[in-house]
Amino acid sequence: MIMKKTKVVVIGGGSSYTPELLEGIINNYKSLQITEVWLVDIPEGKEKLSIIEKLANRMIKKANCPIKIIATLDRRDAIKDATYIITQIRVGQLAMRRNDEYISIKHGVIGQETTGAGGFMKALRTIPVLLDICNDIDELAPSAWLLNFTNPAGIVTEAIIKHTNVKVVGLCNNPINFYKKFADTYNVDVRDVSINFVGINHLTWITDLYIKGRSRIDDILSGKSDSYEAKNIPSFGWDTKFLKSLGAIPCGYHKYYYQQNRILQDQVKEYENKETRADQVQKVEKELFELYRDQELKEKPKALEQRGGAYYSEAAINLIKSIHLDTKELHTLNVKNNGAISCLPDDACIEVNCVVEKHQITPLQIGEVKPEIRGLLQNVKAYEELTVKAAVTGSYGTAIQALTIHPLISSADVAMRIFEEMLLVNRPYLHKFELKEGI
Repeated sequence: MIMKKTKVVVIGGGSSYTPELLEGIINNYKSLQITEVWLVDIPEGKEKLSIIEKLANRMIKKANCPIKIIATLDRRDAIKDATYIITQIRVGQLAMRRNDEYISIKHGVIGQETTGAGGFMKALRTIPVLLDICNDIDELAPSAWLLNFTNPAGIVTEAIIKHTNVKVVGLCNNPINFYKKFADTYNVDVRDVSINFVGINHLTWITDLYIKGRSRIDDILSGKSDSYEAKNIPSFGWDTKFLKSLGAIPCGYHKYYYQQNRILQDQVKEYENKETRADQVQKVEKELFELYRDQELKEKPKALEQRGGAYYSEAAINLIKSIHLDTKELHTLNVKNNGAISCLPDDACIEVNCVVEKHQITPLQIGEVKPEIRGLLQNVKAYEELTVKAAVTGSYGTAIQALTIHPLISSADVAMRIFEEMLLVNRPYLHKFELKEGI
């Protein structure tokens, strides 16, 4: 049987993450019949794109791999007849991320790129760009699958679900990190780990954990294992009394909600010293591209692990393999709800286990969600729903309501002050909004 040759397009190809993705592509090009990888960026990212292109070709040459690398600023040319399109863009680049964090903390709320006020402004900048990209996909590659890594991944993916016909799935590296962590804890193969997830991107709870078919979630909730050889039962920084009462394992992003005061205190100190996460990432990014310029570098450098996003390449390639080879495997993905979580709208984007087939991705039924989880989940999902609406309509009033109901925003007054300052800073990216109150 002759397999169709595969064209992979990476929009945001000049990203520092791209070498990790290329490593995964190189390792799997035979089974996926990948012949071309197109790296796409914008004029502002031209220099970084050129550096990544040269490193990519050195990696390809070292692996003796016949993949053709094409770097371009012409997005439409790249998208035409693509098989898989990966989006990993950052509208406004790292400078705007820093603004998102600093403005948030300045007004007394947590500053983070995907959660709260920072994630809100990133979503408003990003959604119109992704919808524009989807218009091109719908015209030039209607059968392509879009794998969205662009943060805030859940909100962006929901916008695409609601406002386009593109076959989209959102990805995050958090689930695969849990699988690998528990495989290491119990000294088993990752295939022996089964995890029940419920929630939305960056707000998922683990409601059960199975090792070789046996539930082990109580090990984590109690902090000890009584009958299974395990090592270093992870606490993930949570008080065991709290975990037992919750009856689930929160993801790392829950600290912004469950430990809000402590996190904000730490962030205020970082803000005062000009050492926020955004500042750290800018430093790491600069160092990475210095490494990438080295003509002797022919593989993904270990330093890339400092940038975050560990195993994201593995998550992407495993998903592509499942689609391409129609393996019908389970993956934890961001998809349209379609009733899987009964307390959320059918058209909401959720992050749960899904069956992946060549023609469709189907979320597993979750059903009822207990109030300990449902309360926060519905609150943040309502914020996301309004954020998508605000980004699409440019409604000042909708944006204010979205920000006001977010659990990390203390009052409507604070929401309005943050939004008005963010609007001023983001004017080049938010053409639909007017600098006045309105509906």
